[in-house]
Amino acid sequence: MGEALTLPAEVPVLVAGGGPVGLTLAALLARHGVASLVAEADEGYCSGSRAICVSRRSQEILATAGAGAALAAKALPWTGGRSYWRDREVLHFQMPSEPLQRFAPMVNIQQYHVEAFVHAALQRAPELAQVAWSTRVLQVRPGDAGVEVEVEGPAGRQRVRCDYLVACDGGRSTVREQLGLQFDGTQYEGRYVIVDIVQKTRRPVERLAWFDPPSNPGSTLLMHRQPDDVWRIDYQLRDDEDAQEALKPGNILPRVESHLRMIGETAPWQLLWASMYNAKCLTLPSYRHGRVLLAGDAAHLVPIFGVRGLNSGLDDAANLAWKLALVLEGGAAPELLDSYSTERVQAARENIAYGAKSTEFMAPPDFAFRLMREATLRLALDEPAVRSLINPRQSAPVAYTGSPLNGPEEGAWSTAQAAPGQPAPEALVRAHHGELHLSQCFGTDFTCLVFGDGALPRAVADLAQHGVAVLDIAPEADAHGQARLRYGLPGGLHATGLVLVRPDGCVMGRWRGLDPAPVLACLRAKGIQP
Repeated sequence: MGEALTLPAEVPVLVAGGGPVGLTLAALLARHGVASLVAEADEGYCSGSRAICVSRRSQEILATAGAGAALAAKALPWTGGRSYWRDREVLHFQMPSEPLQRFAPMVNIQQYHVEAFVHAALQRAPELAQVAWSTRVLQVRPGDAGVEVEVEGPAGRQRVRCDYLVACDGGRSTVREQLGLQFDGTQYEGRYVIVDIVQKTRRPVERLAWFDPPSNPGSTLLMHRQPDDVWRIDYQLRDDEDAQEALKPGNILPRVESHLRMIGETAPWQLLWASMYNAKCLTLPSYRHGRVLLAGDAAHLVPIFGVRGLNSGLDDAANLAWKLALVLEGGAAPELLDSYSTERVQAARENIAYGAKSTEFMAPPDFAFRLMREATLRLALDEPAVRSLINPRQSAPVAYTGSPLNGPEEGAWSTAQAAPGQPAPEALVRAHHGELHLSQCFGTDFTCLVFGDGALPRAVADLAQHGVAVLDIAPEADAHGQARLRYGLPGGLHATGLVLVRPDGCVMGRWRGLDPAPVLACLRAKGIQP
């Protein structure tokens, strides 16, 4: 893509892999003022839709990375979906959503658009982020003081030294192979053909699933609308079907046509792209190996059911970026990076547990699972209480319970939803220039939310001199009553408290009253100087 890039001999961070996770990591590092080089083996953005569902949390991360406006203009938002057994509806689910929220619970968009939008954001800071296309990592030599990486690109072979190497180079990661690291977990046998077609439709944007549809008996089939009149269709193969034969247009076209006719989609259509997928529930035991860190599919492989793959990779990038920046800038010891592995391995194991349950329902691994699924679907026709078992358990942010970075919780709080380790709740508040969502204030700095009952005390305002951004949420600023309720301030408008939020939007600690000393003590105890 464009002219060959002259690679630097040294760079603070080398990112192996220029997919959405690697590009987003580079963009977030740039927000912190940290320079990086992204080495991507392909010559440009991915082909085909690939990961298509972007969660609310991921939309926040992409907005911080500078891709929010482009994403909002292109993506198709949705809030729920429908599941069918044969030709009858057995589930209609809705994800939590309300009109004042900043982002929809989920949007559909092809992965190549996400890559393009984040790359465009990177190009606005060329002094901090470069992308070397058609540049493959060949060898990795980690050392105590840095990592020497041999790459091969349009200009031939070259060695690049970096302080830290982050592997975002996918499920077949060269970096992971070079380090001799092995995944733990399970790989399922069920195979899905994934297909992009272009066809005009007036159907609403929602997740659609069919179990044993008349159009494809014995199969499970998923459909998602995407931008540019593209349908994404995934359908399960029978055990006796040959994978290579199944990907031939002559076998894809009649199966897709049969289903489109069954649901009344009769407009002309065209095949754009097809590939094959099978579910994997795999993770590395650790994502940090000295000065080499792993993220996204290089670190873990999660089933597509429940859309946790791309979304968990973007969460990896958000978790790692601020920690890497703080270490490189001297604001924390390298041991801070251990918390990246601790927190994100925990998140991967939770995502895998949910993904395994969804996979066993969507693609039953044996006769017993198939029997239980059919019994569930039969009951769901007439028993609403059973329908929750069909719910695909869409991606949700993981709480870092037990994280070594969690600070104290002092005083009485009325909800556990904003306890240390939890994702900081969203709320719409008033500010000097109008209304803003709290998530707009997270992403770069440590932020102290100040729930006061009047003027901001000088001592609290002085937190800014210690590298902590201060956001005053006085009673009049919480016009919708969301912030105090969601952060658990009991006692009405005169209750006071401080909530410390990490740069990645997770609560670090909370204290009743307006004494800032415990906030600074918490940061010192964790070895952090913002």
